[in-house]
Amino acid sequence: MPSDDEELQRIRERMLRQFMSQGREPSMEVRVVNTEPVPLTDSDFDSFVSSKRYVVVDFWAPWCAPPCRMVSPIVEQLAKDYAGKIDFAKVNVDDNPPMVASRFMIRSIPTIMFFANGKPVDAVIGAVPRAFLETKIKRNFVLN
Repeated sequence: MPSDDEELQRIRERMLRQFMSQGREPSMEVRVVNTEPVPLTDSDFDSFVSSKRYVVVDFWAPWCAPPCRMVSPIVEQLAKDYAGKIDFAKVNVDDNPPMVASRFMIRSIPTIMFFANGKPVDAVIGAVPRAFLETKIKRNFVLN
């Protein structure tokens, strides 16, 4: 009787032959589905936003008491509800002021920006209800 390792190796070889016979190489690419907002910095902002189809970014700061604390749980819940369809991120403007915040002229927080294919398509300034953010999502993103 073959060991588990031998059986696993046979399965791998069989799958590789199937891929090769179909004229394509096996891909080990794995798409990570984020279920919560990803914290971004100036150094990883562009690569994250440009590598995703749809992104919603919450620009915030720790001192932004009521407005940011009202929006944050809404953004976190939207990240769960739209996981696999839209990626959500957060940028602390105090920690990342030089590039991202100034490039998008973030003057008030919270500011929620919507990106499609790496380009900004809309923004919301201030604390707004979930329904308003979902209206923006539906208006700016084509979801299946």
